[in-house]
Amino acid sequence: MTNTRDKMIEKTCELLEAQGYHATGLNQILEESGTPKGSLYYYFPGGKEALAAEAITSMGQEVLERIETTLAATDTPGEAVRQFILRVAHHVRASEFRAGGPITTVALEAATTSERLNAACEEVYQAWQAAFEAKFMGSGLAPADAERLATLVIASLEGAIILSRTRRSTAPLEHAAESMARLISTYRLEE
Repeated sequence: MTNTRDKMIEKTCELLEAQGYHATGLNQILEESGTPKGSLYYYFPGGKEALAAEAITSMGQEVLERIETTLAATDTPGEAVRQFILRVAHHVRASEFRAGGPITTVALEAATTSERLNAACEEVYQAWQAAFEAKFMGSGLAPADAERLATLVIASLEGAIILSRTRRSTAPLEHAAESMARLISTYRLEE
């Protein structure tokens, strides 16, 4: 059974992904998670910002696990990235374009307004990037190339999610998946 703290984090994750930080109110989180108001400050003395930071970390870890699982299941780096992006496209479509990019909106909102949330988003992006870098280096790519390519994967993925949700079409994600696979295949492996 999920405890009160976990229910609050889970509901906050859903709301942040669907509507962002500023549009998500504490009363909405409490109501939709079915928790009493006193629970918020008991579990999160820092209030909404502390709860959101915890939710960002939680969402980031879930996505990281999906990234690592997908990358481990496919030997070829380009194909592994393609498969991951196509799985994201499936998730976005299944949510009727309400989900996808679990920290994107918060990252944009927090970049200049909240050091705590910005730091949580940055940690998540760094972890995701490190997973892609490790896959690329494990396949023989030079560290500098692996770093640049992993940054490009994250940037392309986030941008394609925004376009897919805006257009209500998975075409941008599908195009990104194919283009990234082709690009990655052109990189030279170290001898």
